[in-house]
Amino acid sequence: MDRLNLNDLPSPCYVVDRAAIERNMRVLDHVQRDSGAQVLLALKGFAMWDLFEPMRATLAGAAASSLHEARLGREKLGKQVHLCAPAYRDDEFGEAVSLADHVTFNSFAQWRRFKIRTTTAARPPLCAIRINPQYSQATTPLYDPCAAGSRLGVTQSGFKGEDLRDISGLHFHTLCESNVDALENTLGVVERKFGRYFEQITWVNCGGGHHITREDYDVDRLVQLIVRHRDRYGHDVYLEPGEAIALDAGVLVTTVLDIVDNEVRTAVLDTSATAHMPDVLEMPYRPRIEGAAAVGEKPHPYRLGGLTCLAGDVIGDYAFDRPLNVGDKIVFEDMAHYTMVKNTMFNGVNLPTIVVHDSNSGQTRIVRRFGYEDYLNRLS
Repeated sequence: MDRLNLNDLPSPCYVVDRAAIERNMRVLDHVQRDSGAQVLLALKGFAMWDLFEPMRATLAGAAASSLHEARLGREKLGKQVHLCAPAYRDDEFGEAVSLADHVTFNSFAQWRRFKIRTTTAARPPLCAIRINPQYSQATTPLYDPCAAGSRLGVTQSGFKGEDLRDISGLHFHTLCESNVDALENTLGVVERKFGRYFEQITWVNCGGGHHITREDYDVDRLVQLIVRHRDRYGHDVYLEPGEAIALDAGVLVTTVLDIVDNEVRTAVLDTSATAHMPDVLEMPYRPRIEGAAAVGEKPHPYRLGGLTCLAGDVIGDYAFDRPLNVGDKIVFEDMAHYTMVKNTMFNGVNLPTIVVHDSNSGQTRIVRRFGYEDYLNRLS
Protein backbone atom coordinates (compact mmCIF):
# COMPACT_ATOMS: atom_id res chain seq x y z
CA MET A 1 0.00 0.00 0.00
CA ASP A 2 1.54 3.27 -1.15
CA ARG A 3 3.20 5.52 1.46
CA LEU A 4 2.37 3.16 4.33
CA ASN A 5 5.00 2.80 7.07
CA LEU A 6 4.56 -0.63 8.65
CA ASN A 7 6.71 0.28 11.62
CA ASP A 8 4.20 2.94 12.67
CA LEU A 9 1.31 0.48 12.84
CA PRO A 10 0.06 -1.69 15.69
CA SER A 11 0.10 -5.41 14.97
CA PRO A 12 -2.04 -7.07 13.94
CA CYS A 13 -4.19 -4.52 12.15
CA TYR A 14 -6.48 -4.23 9.18
CA VAL A 15 -5.52 -1.24 7.06
CA VAL A 16 -8.10 -0.02 4.54
CA ASP A 17 -7.11 2.49 1.87
CA ARG A 18 -9.68 5.26 1.42
CA ALA A 19 -8.26 6.04 -2.02
CA ALA A 20 -8.89 2.44 -3.11
CA ILE A 21 -12.49 2.63 -1.88
CA GLU A 22 -12.93 5.83 -3.88
CA ARG A 23 -11.43 4.10 -6.93
CA ASN A 24 -13.99 1.30 -6.62
CA MET A 25 -16.76 3.87 -6.22
CA ARG A 26 -15.80 5.46 -9.55
CA VAL A 27 -16.25 2.11 -11.31
CA LEU A 28 -19.61 1.49 -9.63
CA ASP A 29 -20.75 5.04 -10.37
CA HIS A 30 -20.00 4.42 -14.05
CA VAL A 31 -22.15 1.27 -13.95
CA GLN A 32 -25.05 3.14 -12.34
CA ARG A 33 -24.91 6.16 -14.63
CA ASP A 34 -24.60 4.21 -17.87
CA SER A 35 -26.92 1.30 -17.10
CA GLY A 36 -29.55 2.85 -14.85
CA ALA A 37 -29.01 0.09 -12.27
CA GLN A 38 -28.75 0.90 -8.59
CA VAL A 39 -25.82 -0.52 -6.62
CA LEU A 40 -26.17 -1.41 -2.95
CA LEU A 41 -23.47 -2.03 -0.38
CA ALA A 42 -23.85 -5.63 0.85
CA LEU A 43 -23.07 -5.19 4.53
CA LYS A 44 -22.37 -8.89 4.99
CA GLY A 45 -19.19 -8.37 2.96
CA PHE A 46 -18.01 -4.96 4.17
CA ALA A 47 -19.49 -2.92 7.02
CA MET A 48 -16.66 -0.57 8.00
CA TRP A 49 -18.90 2.41 8.62
CA ASP A 50 -15.99 4.81 9.15
CA LEU A 51 -15.61 4.71 5.36
CA PHE A 52 -19.28 5.06 4.46
CA GLU A 53 -18.83 8.74 3.61
CA PRO A 54 -17.21 8.17 0.17
CA MET A 55 -19.87 5.51 -0.54
CA ARG A 56 -22.80 7.73 0.41
CA ALA A 57 -22.20 10.00 -2.56
CA THR A 58 -22.27 7.07 -5.00
CA LEU A 59 -24.25 4.07 -3.85
CA ALA A 60 -28.04 3.82 -3.74
CA GLY A 61 -28.10 2.21 -0.32
CA ALA A 62 -27.33 -0.91 1.66
CA ALA A 63 -28.30 -4.58 1.45
CA ALA A 64 -28.96 -6.06 4.88
CA SER A 65 -29.57 -9.62 6.06
CA SER A 66 -30.48 -8.95 9.68
CA LEU A 67 -31.97 -6.35 11.99
CA HIS A 68 -28.55 -5.11 13.06
CA GLU A 69 -27.36 -4.71 9.48
CA ALA A 70 -30.57 -2.88 8.57
CA ARG A 71 -30.10 -0.51 11.48
CA LEU A 72 -26.47 0.08 10.56
CA GLY A 73 -27.41 0.85 6.97
CA ARG A 74 -30.13 3.25 8.01
CA GLU A 75 -28.15 5.04 10.73
CA LYS A 76 -24.68 5.19 9.18
CA LEU A 77 -25.29 5.19 5.41
CA GLY A 78 -28.66 6.92 5.52
CA LYS A 79 -29.96 5.79 2.15
CA GLN A 80 -32.12 2.91 0.89
CA VAL A 81 -32.15 -0.27 2.96
CA HIS A 82 -32.93 -3.58 1.23
CA LEU A 83 -33.62 -6.45 3.61
CA CYS A 84 -33.30 -10.11 2.61
CA ALA A 85 -32.91 -13.04 5.03
CA PRO A 86 -33.58 -16.78 5.01
CA ALA A 87 -36.22 -16.18 7.69
CA TYR A 88 -37.41 -13.37 9.95
CA ARG A 89 -37.90 -13.46 13.72
CA ASP A 90 -41.28 -12.44 15.11
CA ASP A 91 -39.69 -10.31 17.83
CA GLU A 92 -37.45 -8.40 15.40
CA PHE A 93 -39.63 -8.08 12.33
CA GLY A 94 -41.49 -4.94 13.34
CA GLU A 95 -38.33 -2.93 13.87
CA ALA A 96 -36.65 -4.44 10.81
CA VAL A 97 -39.51 -3.61 8.47
CA SER A 98 -39.65 -0.04 9.83
CA LEU A 99 -36.04 0.41 8.66
CA ALA A 100 -36.43 -1.14 5.22
CA ASP A 101 -37.43 0.28 1.86
CA HIS A 102 -37.48 -3.17 0.21
CA VAL A 103 -38.06 -6.53 1.92
CA THR A 104 -37.43 -9.88 0.25
CA PHE A 105 -39.06 -13.03 1.57
CA ASN A 106 -37.28 -16.34 1.17
CA SER A 107 -40.48 -18.39 1.01
CA PHE A 108 -44.18 -17.91 0.41
CA ALA A 109 -44.76 -19.22 3.92
CA GLN A 110 -42.74 -16.30 5.32
CA TRP A 111 -44.58 -13.89 3.03
CA ARG A 112 -47.98 -15.13 4.22
CA ARG A 113 -46.85 -14.99 7.84
CA PHE A 114 -45.64 -11.39 7.70
CA LYS A 115 -47.75 -9.96 4.86
CA ILE A 116 -50.21 -8.02 7.02
CA ARG A 117 -47.47 -6.59 9.23
CA THR A 118 -45.59 -5.53 6.11
CA THR A 119 -48.40 -3.99 4.07
CA THR A 120 -49.86 -2.15 7.07
CA ALA A 121 -46.54 -0.80 8.35
CA ALA A 122 -46.30 2.95 8.89
CA ARG A 123 -44.00 3.08 5.88
CA PRO A 124 -44.78 -0.06 3.84
CA PRO A 125 -41.73 -1.36 1.95
CA LEU A 126 -41.74 -2.83 -1.54
CA CYS A 127 -41.84 -6.60 -1.29
CA ALA A 128 -40.19 -9.40 -3.25
CA ILE A 129 -39.85 -13.16 -3.30
CA ARG A 130 -36.39 -14.67 -3.48
CA ILE A 131 -36.23 -17.13 -6.35
CA ASN A 132 -33.98 -20.13 -6.83
CA PRO A 133 -33.38 -20.69 -10.55
CA GLN A 134 -31.61 -23.97 -9.75
CA TYR A 135 -28.69 -22.75 -11.82
CA SER A 136 -25.35 -21.51 -10.55
CA GLN A 137 -21.77 -21.17 -11.69
CA ALA A 138 -20.45 -20.97 -8.13
CA THR A 139 -17.50 -23.32 -7.75
CA THR A 140 -17.38 -23.42 -3.93
CA PRO A 141 -20.16 -25.59 -2.44
CA LEU A 142 -20.25 -23.54 0.76
CA TYR A 143 -21.24 -20.48 -1.27
CA ASP A 144 -23.61 -22.10 -3.77
CA PRO A 145 -27.19 -21.02 -2.95
CA CYS A 146 -28.54 -23.18 -5.78
CA ALA A 147 -27.01 -26.46 -4.63
CA ALA A 148 -29.37 -29.43 -4.39
CA GLY A 149 -31.53 -29.13 -1.30
CA SER A 150 -30.74 -25.44 -0.77
CA ARG A 151 -32.92 -23.60 1.73
CA LEU A 152 -32.44 -20.34 -0.19
CA GLY A 153 -35.16 -19.15 -2.55
CA VAL A 154 -38.33 -20.49 -4.16
CA THR A 155 -37.95 -22.78 -7.15
CA GLN A 156 -40.08 -22.56 -10.28
CA SER A 157 -42.42 -25.29 -9.05
CA GLY A 158 -42.91 -23.46 -5.76
CA PHE A 159 -44.76 -20.61 -7.50
CA LYS A 160 -47.70 -22.79 -8.55
CA GLY A 161 -50.95 -21.49 -7.14
CA GLU A 162 -49.33 -18.68 -5.14
CA ASP A 163 -50.86 -15.21 -4.93
CA LEU A 164 -48.43 -12.51 -6.13
CA ARG A 165 -50.60 -9.54 -5.19
CA ASP A 166 -48.54 -6.98 -3.25
CA ILE A 167 -45.35 -8.62 -4.55
CA SER A 168 -43.56 -6.11 -6.78
CA GLY A 169 -40.11 -7.69 -7.14
CA LEU A 170 -38.09 -10.85 -7.67
CA HIS A 171 -34.70 -11.36 -6.04
CA PHE A 172 -32.04 -13.91 -6.87
CA HIS A 173 -28.53 -14.37 -5.53
CA THR A 174 -26.57 -17.12 -7.28
CA LEU A 175 -23.12 -15.67 -7.94
CA CYS A 176 -19.76 -15.78 -6.14
CA GLU A 177 -16.71 -13.79 -7.28
CA SER A 178 -18.17 -13.88 -10.79
CA ASN A 179 -17.62 -11.98 -14.03
CA VAL A 180 -20.53 -10.70 -16.10
CA ASP A 181 -20.88 -13.89 -18.14
CA ALA A 182 -22.24 -15.71 -15.07
CA LEU A 183 -24.88 -13.02 -14.55
CA GLU A 184 -25.80 -13.11 -18.23
CA ASN A 185 -26.24 -16.89 -18.12
CA THR A 186 -28.24 -16.70 -14.90
CA LEU A 187 -30.55 -14.01 -16.24
CA GLY A 188 -31.26 -16.24 -19.23
CA VAL A 189 -32.34 -19.07 -16.93
CA VAL A 190 -34.36 -16.71 -14.74
CA GLU A 191 -36.17 -15.39 -17.81
CA ARG A 192 -37.03 -18.88 -19.04
CA LYS A 193 -38.26 -20.10 -15.68
CA PHE A 194 -39.83 -16.97 -14.18
CA GLY A 195 -40.44 -14.71 -17.20
CA ARG A 196 -44.19 -15.29 -16.98
CA TYR A 197 -44.18 -13.13 -13.83
CA PHE A 198 -42.12 -10.26 -15.27
CA GLU A 199 -45.19 -8.24 -16.26
CA GLN A 200 -46.40 -8.35 -12.65
CA ILE A 201 -43.23 -6.92 -11.11
CA THR A 202 -41.48 -3.57 -11.29
CA TRP A 203 -38.04 -4.45 -9.96
CA VAL A 204 -35.48 -7.23 -9.87
CA ASN A 205 -32.58 -7.63 -7.47
CA CYS A 206 -29.66 -9.55 -8.99
CA GLY A 207 -28.01 -10.11 -5.62
CA GLY A 208 -24.27 -10.14 -5.01
CA GLY A 209 -21.19 -11.97 -6.14
CA HIS A 210 -20.48 -9.48 -8.93
CA HIS A 211 -16.72 -8.77 -9.02
CA ILE A 212 -17.36 -5.49 -10.84
CA THR A 213 -14.24 -3.68 -9.63
CA ARG A 214 -11.86 -6.53 -10.50
CA GLU A 215 -9.35 -5.56 -13.17
CA ASP A 216 -10.58 -8.11 -15.72
CA TYR A 217 -14.31 -7.57 -15.15
CA ASP A 218 -16.18 -6.67 -18.35
CA VAL A 219 -17.95 -3.54 -17.10
CA ASP A 220 -19.18 -2.48 -20.55
CA ARG A 221 -20.83 -5.86 -21.07
CA LEU A 222 -22.55 -5.53 -17.69
CA VAL A 223 -23.90 -2.12 -18.67
CA GLN A 224 -25.21 -3.47 -21.96
CA LEU A 225 -26.84 -6.45 -20.23
CA ILE A 226 -28.68 -4.25 -17.74
CA VAL A 227 -29.76 -1.76 -20.38
CA ARG A 228 -31.23 -4.58 -22.49
CA HIS A 229 -33.15 -5.96 -19.52
CA ARG A 230 -34.50 -2.56 -18.48
CA ASP A 231 -35.48 -1.67 -22.05
CA ARG A 232 -37.31 -4.96 -22.53
CA TYR A 233 -39.13 -5.23 -19.22
CA GLY A 234 -39.03 -1.75 -17.66
CA HIS A 235 -37.71 -3.12 -14.37
CA ASP A 236 -35.63 -1.25 -11.86
CA VAL A 237 -32.44 -3.31 -11.45
CA TYR A 238 -30.47 -3.63 -8.22
CA LEU A 239 -27.00 -5.10 -7.71
CA GLU A 240 -25.63 -5.68 -4.23
CA PRO A 241 -21.92 -6.53 -4.34
CA GLY A 242 -19.97 -6.89 -1.13
CA GLU A 243 -16.47 -7.79 -2.24
CA ALA A 244 -16.52 -5.36 -5.19
CA ILE A 245 -16.97 -2.46 -2.77
CA ALA A 246 -13.68 -3.16 -0.98
CA LEU A 247 -11.80 -5.33 -3.47
CA ASP A 248 -8.03 -4.79 -3.20
CA ALA A 249 -8.66 -1.96 -0.75
CA GLY A 250 -7.12 -3.34 2.42
CA VAL A 251 -4.37 -5.42 3.99
CA LEU A 252 -3.82 -7.28 7.24
CA VAL A 253 -0.48 -6.38 8.81
CA THR A 254 0.93 -9.07 11.11
CA THR A 255 4.15 -9.94 12.93
CA VAL A 256 6.17 -13.16 13.30
CA LEU A 257 6.17 -14.24 16.96
CA ASP A 258 8.11 -17.51 16.74
CA ILE A 259 9.67 -20.01 14.33
CA VAL A 260 8.85 -23.68 15.04
CA ASP A 261 10.83 -26.42 13.27
CA ASN A 262 9.06 -29.81 13.23
CA GLU A 263 9.66 -31.35 9.78
CA VAL A 264 8.27 -28.07 8.44
CA ARG A 265 9.48 -24.62 9.43
CA THR A 266 6.43 -22.78 10.73
CA ALA A 267 6.25 -19.07 11.44
CA VAL A 268 3.69 -18.43 14.16
CA LEU A 269 2.04 -15.05 13.62
CA ASP A 270 0.12 -12.69 15.90
CA THR A 271 -2.99 -13.26 13.79
CA SER A 272 -5.27 -16.22 13.09
CA ALA A 273 -6.89 -17.77 10.06
CA THR A 274 -9.88 -19.03 12.02
CA ALA A 275 -10.40 -15.82 14.02
CA HIS A 276 -9.28 -13.02 11.70
CA MET A 277 -9.60 -14.31 8.12
CA PRO A 278 -11.99 -17.27 8.37
CA ASP A 279 -12.61 -17.59 4.62
CA VAL A 280 -9.06 -18.95 4.36
CA LEU A 281 -10.40 -22.09 6.03
CA GLU A 282 -14.06 -21.92 5.00
CA MET A 283 -13.79 -21.46 1.24
CA PRO A 284 -10.87 -22.38 1.40
CA TYR A 285 -8.57 -19.98 -0.39
CA ARG A 286 -4.92 -18.94 -0.35
CA PRO A 287 -4.39 -15.26 0.45
CA ARG A 288 -1.75 -13.26 -1.34
CA ILE A 289 1.20 -12.06 0.75
CA GLU A 290 3.33 -9.08 -0.12
CA GLY A 291 6.78 -10.28 -1.25
CA ALA A 292 5.97 -14.00 -0.94
CA ALA A 293 5.51 -16.71 -3.54
CA ALA A 294 4.60 -20.37 -3.82
CA VAL A 295 6.99 -22.88 -2.31
CA GLY A 296 9.74 -23.60 -4.84
CA GLU A 297 9.63 -20.12 -6.37
CA LYS A 298 11.75 -18.49 -3.65
CA PRO A 299 14.58 -20.01 -1.57
CA HIS A 300 13.10 -19.94 1.97
CA PRO A 301 9.84 -21.90 2.54
CA TYR A 302 7.65 -21.52 5.62
CA ARG A 303 4.26 -22.60 6.83
CA LEU A 304 2.38 -19.68 8.35
CA GLY A 305 0.39 -20.56 11.45
CA GLY A 306 -2.08 -18.66 13.59
CA LEU A 307 -2.07 -17.70 17.25
CA THR A 308 -4.99 -19.84 18.47
CA CYS A 309 -4.67 -23.35 19.85
CA LEU A 310 -6.71 -24.82 16.99
CA ALA A 311 -4.39 -27.33 15.32
CA GLY A 312 -5.76 -26.41 11.91
CA ASP A 313 -5.21 -22.68 12.36
CA VAL A 314 -2.84 -22.65 9.40
CA ILE A 315 -2.84 -20.02 6.68
CA GLY A 316 -0.70 -21.86 4.16
CA ASP A 317 2.79 -22.56 2.84
CA TYR A 318 4.80 -19.73 1.29
CA ALA A 319 8.35 -18.98 0.23
CA PHE A 320 10.37 -15.82 0.86
CA ASP A 321 13.55 -14.22 -0.45
CA ARG A 322 15.27 -14.43 2.94
CA PRO A 323 14.83 -16.33 6.21
CA LEU A 324 12.04 -15.06 8.45
CA ASN A 325 12.90 -13.78 11.90
CA VAL A 326 10.87 -12.97 15.00
CA GLY A 327 9.58 -9.42 14.59
CA ASP A 328 9.31 -9.52 10.80
CA LYS A 329 6.15 -8.04 9.30
CA ILE A 330 3.92 -10.20 7.08
CA VAL A 331 1.35 -8.31 5.01
CA PHE A 332 -1.71 -10.18 3.71
CA GLU A 333 -3.28 -8.51 0.70
CA ASP A 334 -6.96 -7.93 -0.14
CA MET A 335 -8.14 -8.29 3.45
CA ALA A 336 -10.85 -5.62 3.69
CA HIS A 337 -13.88 -7.75 2.78
CA TYR A 338 -15.20 -10.79 4.66
CA THR A 339 -12.65 -10.30 7.45
CA MET A 340 -13.84 -7.66 9.93
CA VAL A 341 -17.46 -8.72 9.40
CA LYS A 342 -16.68 -12.37 10.21
CA ASN A 343 -13.87 -12.27 12.76
CA THR A 344 -14.14 -13.62 16.29
CA MET A 345 -12.29 -13.54 19.62
CA PHE A 346 -11.91 -17.32 19.76
CA ASN A 347 -9.41 -18.35 22.43
CA GLY A 348 -9.58 -14.80 23.75
CA VAL A 349 -7.24 -13.71 20.98
CA ASN A 350 -7.65 -9.98 20.48
CA LEU A 351 -9.14 -8.54 17.30
CA PRO A 352 -6.85 -6.63 14.94
CA THR A 353 -6.84 -2.87 15.24
CA ILE A 354 -8.70 -1.09 12.42
CA VAL A 355 -6.74 1.58 10.55
CA VAL A 356 -7.65 3.91 7.68
CA HIS A 357 -4.91 4.95 5.30
CA ASP A 358 -5.15 7.31 2.34
CA SER A 359 -2.57 6.45 -0.28
CA ASN A 360 -3.26 9.76 -2.02
CA SER A 361 -2.44 11.99 0.94
CA GLY A 362 -0.26 9.56 2.90
CA GLN A 363 -2.36 10.15 6.04
CA THR A 364 -2.95 7.23 8.40
CA ARG A 365 -5.23 7.09 11.44
CA ILE A 366 -6.30 4.43 13.92
CA VAL A 367 -10.10 4.26 14.09
CA ARG A 368 -10.67 1.32 16.46
CA ARG A 369 -8.68 -0.64 19.02
CA PHE A 370 -9.99 -3.71 20.83
CA GLY A 371 -9.23 -5.17 24.21
CA TYR A 372 -10.35 -7.27 27.16
CA GLU A 373 -13.63 -5.37 27.61
CA ASP A 374 -14.71 -6.36 24.08
CA TYR A 375 -14.04 -10.00 24.93
CA LEU A 376 -15.70 -9.75 28.33
CA ASN A 377 -18.85 -8.00 27.16
CA ARG A 378 -19.77 -10.55 24.53
CA LEU A 379 -19.92 -13.28 27.18
CA SER A 380 -22.09 -13.71 30.27
